[in-house]
Parts: sequence; structure tokens; C-alpha cells
Amino acid sequence: MINFKSIIFVIGVTLSKLALFMWLPLLMAFFSGTAGTAEFLASAVITHTISLIFVRFGYKQAFRLNVRDMFVMTTFTWLVSCAFATLPFLLLSKLSFTDAYFEAMSGLTTTGSTVMQGLEHMPPAILLWRSLLQWLGGIGFIVLAVAVLPYLNVGGMKLFQMESSDRSEKDSPRMSNVARNILIVYLTLSFICGVCYWFSGMSLFDAINHAMTTLSTGGFSTRDASMSAFSPQAQWIASGFMFLGGLPFILYVQSIRRREGLIFRDAQVRGFFWLTISVSLLMSIWLWNAKVFDFEDALRITTFNVISVLTTTGFGLTDFGAWSYVTTILFIFLMLAGACSGSTAGGMKLFRIQIAGALFQKQARQLMHPSGVFPQKYNGRPVNDAIIRSIVAFVLSYMTVIILSSILLGMLNMTPLEAISGSVTAVGNVGPGLGAKIGPLGNFTGIPDAAKWVLSIDMMLGRLEILTVAVLLFPSFWKD
Repeated sequence: MINFKSIIFVIGVTLSKLALFMWLPLLMAFFSGTAGTAEFLASAVITHTISLIFVRFGYKQAFRLNVRDMFVMTTFTWLVSCAFATLPFLLLSKLSFTDAYFEAMSGLTTTGSTVMQGLEHMPPAILLWRSLLQWLGGIGFIVLAVAVLPYLNVGGMKLFQMESSDRSEKDSPRMSNVARNILIVYLTLSFICGVCYWFSGMSLFDAINHAMTTLSTGGFSTRDASMSAFSPQAQWIASGFMFLGGLPFILYVQSIRRREGLIFRDAQVRGFFWLTISVSLLMSIWLWNAKVFDFEDALRITTFNVISVLTTTGFGLTDFGAWSYVTTILFIFLMLAGACSGSTAGGMKLFRIQIAGALFQKQARQLMHPSGVFPQKYNGRPVNDAIIRSIVAFVLSYMTVIILSSILLGMLNMTPLEAISGSVTAVGNVGPGLGAKIGPLGNFTGIPDAAKWVLSIDMMLGRLEILTVAVLLFPSFWKD
């Protein structure tokens, strides 16, 4: 039987934390004399009140969540949190509920797609709220990827289950320490990123906001022109910290604790590094040879966009969809790939692609040597059939969601390029799509409301690794 009282308690605790963060833009609006004080106060009071009711109703002296509870808790926590995160957009920005929910979902899933324009003229409080949503969504997903998804064996994530993690009572303090250390690393990198942005010429407000949306690989900006509005130095800083946001945060913690370069020995990190370098160089040479940019600009702009798409950050820096057919096709594949598991990035994640490549190699050897035994390992860990089945199920569900979403968006009169790229960018939590409306220099304002709901669902599915939500659709899941 599903333990709904415990799930409601967890949702209540989550809402209480969300309400606390509403006080930051409220205080900024109050002390700066800009709009937003009353609206954020109302949002915080409403959210605090509902969180207290949930906590009071669900409180028990001791409770334990089983596997089914975790699936329900993960999905509904995200849905409910997004619903309450819409309040400032509804009250201050006067968005419709559809637009407000799309913006909140894009923020908490660190997707970065937006329906808001004229950002330079908006109240600073609402810009800070957008950035805070992405920063919270980034750290929330890291903890989810480290502590929950491996336990649920979603999409092959059991491969990253921590040693001795048996979910017993004695394991709780250990998981708390890991979460605390990850938060310290996340805060430290965010602070360093903000300082670097400030020294590159950004205002303090812009630096703080972009630091939060860079480390979380979210991509919300305080300017309509995104990173094009800032100096080349700021763009190089963004490239560096987006790359750091795409690495497994648990490896940062382990490398610091053991004082070893564990992060450089990880197969995902090496694959991510060489993929970034090789694609950036090849694309830079292509654009330089085609006289689209001079070599220095080609290297800077290409590296920025490649890292932005690979890490699913989605910062805009020129319309890469207009460069050439070859580069456009490459960017579509980069949108699908994603960065490392355990990072703030979305996408399919590189470890699945690497395991698929190793499996292909193993199968080829098996065909050449039928009686041979070829054990498969990844990062020194055995890859058993259960993990492979889980990865295959994830990839099939990932592509199925993209295909079905593309068909739905096509039925809503979106062009084929916008329908397909919109689905890919939403499920991969990338941000910009391709095409005149939703490209890197556009936004999602002009698409139909029904399309925004399709893409909002896609964002959540992609962020929660699809299968976490998909299991709830099976009637057998709800039977005792």
C-alpha cells in the first residue's frame, strides 16, 4: 500500500524550503524600492501555509518510504513544487497560468526555455526568482541522481549506486553527509563563478543571476540577448563553468575527500572532455573555412554553443541554427547526448552512449569468436543484464516520447523543424530549439498554449528520466 501520508509530509517540507527562498526576491524588492514586495509576500505566505498543513497532516514519529512510495513522491513533489513556483509569475508578471507553469517548470527542470521577453525592463525580483528556481532545480536533481534514481534502478542508474548503500537506517547519516558535501561544492562553484562574472564586466546583479543559472546548467538570463549582451571574457567564463556543471558532482566530493584526481579517471568525464574538444575544434575549423567567422570568433562562439548544448544549459550566443546544414545536424545530435550522470545536465547522458558502444564492440567480438567470454565493465564495475535492459528501456522510452511529442506539436501547427527540435530540447532539458520562433535568439511565447503544456510535460519527463513517471501510468502499479 502506498504511504500517502509520508509522501504529503515530504511535499510539505519541500514547499517550506521553496517558500523560504521566496523571501530573497521579496527582501531585494523591499530594500531596492522596486516592484514585487507585496506579490512575493503573498506567494510566500500562501506557500508557507500550505506547507504547514501538509507537514502537520503527514507527520509521523518515524516512517519509511518503499520503492513505490519513492516513485510517487518524486513525480508529485516536482509537479506540486512547480504549481506553487508559478505564484510570483501570476501575481507580479501577470502571466496566464499556462505561461506561468511553463516558466516554473522550465526553471525547476533547468531547461531554460522561456515565454518571457523584455527581460531588461522587468522587476529585478522576478529575474532573481527565475534564477533561484534554476539553482534550486540543479542541486535538487544532483541529489535525486545520487540518492534516489540509483536506488530505483531508473535507466541504468543502478550503475552509480554508492558502495554500501543498502538504504538501511545506518545509511541515512552517510547520505546526509554526501548531500551536504555536494551542496558545499555547488555553493563554492556558484560563488567563484559569480566573482569571475563580476570581474569580467557584469553588474553584481547580472553576475549573481548568471552564476546561478550557469552552474545549474539552466540558461535563464537577465537579458533578451542572453550571453550575447556580455563581453567575450564573460562568454569564456560561462563556457568553463558550464563544463564544470556538466561533470558528476559526487566525483568532486570524492576527489576532495581522498585528495586524488578521481574525476580525471572517470570514463564519463574523459568522454565528455574529448567530445567537447573534438566537436568544438572541427566545427570551428568548418565555420572559419566557410568564412562565417574569423578563427578567434569561430573558436569562442563554437566552443560556447557546443558546451551550452551538450550540458543542456541553453544560453544563447548567435543563432547556431543558421550557420550551415552540417552544423545544425550536429547540434541536434548534441541535444540528444547530454553530459555526465550526476551533474546538473539533462539529455540521455554520455554513460548510456558509452555502454551502448561497448556493447556493440562486445557483440562484434562474440560474432568473430562464438565460444569466447567477454565480460563487460564500466568504470571498473560490472555491467549486468539488468542494467543493460534498463538502459535499453530508457532509450526506447526517450525516443518514443520525442516522436509522440513531435507529432502532437505538428498537429498544433508547429513547423516540422520546430516540432522536432522543440520536443528534443524539452525532453533533453536543453532550452532553445531550432527555427525562427523557438531558436537560440527566440522564445516560446508565440506557440499555442496546448503546445506549452506538451512541452512542460516533456521537461518533467526528461528531468525525472522518463521511467520514473512512466511507471505511474500502469494500473498494476497502484494495486496492492
